[in-house]
Amino acid sequence: MTSWLDNLLFGYYPYICLAVFFIGSLLRFDRDQYTWKSDSSQLLRRGQLRLGSNLFHIGVLFLFFGHFFGMLTPHAVYEHFIGAGAKQLVAMVTGGIAGLLGFLGLTLLLHRRLTEPRIRATSKTSDIVIALLLWVQLLLGLATIPLSAQHLDGSMMLRLAEWAQRIVTFRAGAPELLAEAGWVFKTHMFLGMTIFLVFPFTRLVHVWSGFASVFYVFRPYQVVRARRLNLPAGHNQPRQPGAGI
Repeated sequence: MTSWLDNLLFGYYPYICLAVFFIGSLLRFDRDQYTWKSDSSQLLRRGQLRLGSNLFHIGVLFLFFGHFFGMLTPHAVYEHFIGAGAKQLVAMVTGGIAGLLGFLGLTLLLHRRLTEPRIRATSKTSDIVIALLLWVQLLLGLATIPLSAQHLDGSMMLRLAEWAQRIVTFRAGAPELLAEAGWVFKTHMFLGMTIFLVFPFTRLVHVWSGFASVFYVFRPYQVVRARRLNLPAGHNQPRQPGAGI
């Protein structure tokens, strides 16, 4: 028997978050394209940026696709190749490494943003809030690893995956699957959904542009040729910018 709070948070709240995520992103792209950017602070200070950014993006991208395919792939698809327990162990090891990389990278980026006066002065409230939300989310994700070690038969992982699959396929009974999940799992899931909720109102919208850039690989080549001016005889061609300097 699930409580009304579980039904609200894990039965209805996911659809609110997904609706705001997709519709809000579309509206922002349509109405405020000049705000659709990552607002890089590299010009203000390069220190800690490259290392922190690389660690964070490597870790978070691995975690995103790991969660996406891991939770939304039905058990019947992979059960002939790898058991639920073995899959959970692989997820714990690889996810733990990626989570640690992302956590260390974001810690460097947060320290840089909060301690550098120029970066702090140019930071929006949403920049700091979303960074803190991601930092706590990564910390909670790492905290689930010891708890997952108590369910090496894969039972908890299967319930979490079934919950996600029922949500995206609009099937009933999703909240009941989380009745035995601990508060760390539930808080991690709630905060993850909340990040989707606030996504369209933060700099995270540039993630869409990152995915869209993949299509540039399939675009035809653009040929650019130098323009030649037909000038009178004896007239010198104009110098190229920077020539002779």
